Amino acid sequence: QVQLVESGGGLVQAGGSLRLSCAASGSAFRINVMGWYRQVPGKERELVAAIDSGGTTNYADSVKGRFTISRDGAKNTVYLQMNSLKPEDTAVYYCAAAPGIATMFTLGSWGQGTRVTVSS
Repeated sequence: QVQLVESGGGLVQAGGSLRLSCAASGSAFRINVMGWYRQVPGKERELVAAIDSGGTTNYADSVKGRFTISRDGAKNTVYLQMNSLKPEDTAVYYCAAAPGIATMFTLGSWGQGTRVTVSS
């Protein structure tokens, strides 16, 4: 069993920055890949960024150059630094962890979600 505890999020003006954090506890196998997804009402949950235990990252095209994902292996914590935020980044952001990114929706564990609102 993996537990994910998220922090960060909130309200920010367009162009501003926010940092999300997510601390994981549990099986190292099941937290090999950690990432952030986001969801808005009426749409599917989508990948924002992910990082594996070796440091390989994966970003959605819409956030490349603005968001940075990083990971503290000793603390099993993943961070998402979000810069140059846009109103279209408004969503509930979920931390997730899984053995592999392809297994996120089948074997993954999920946080409770944290809301990010970007005002124009």
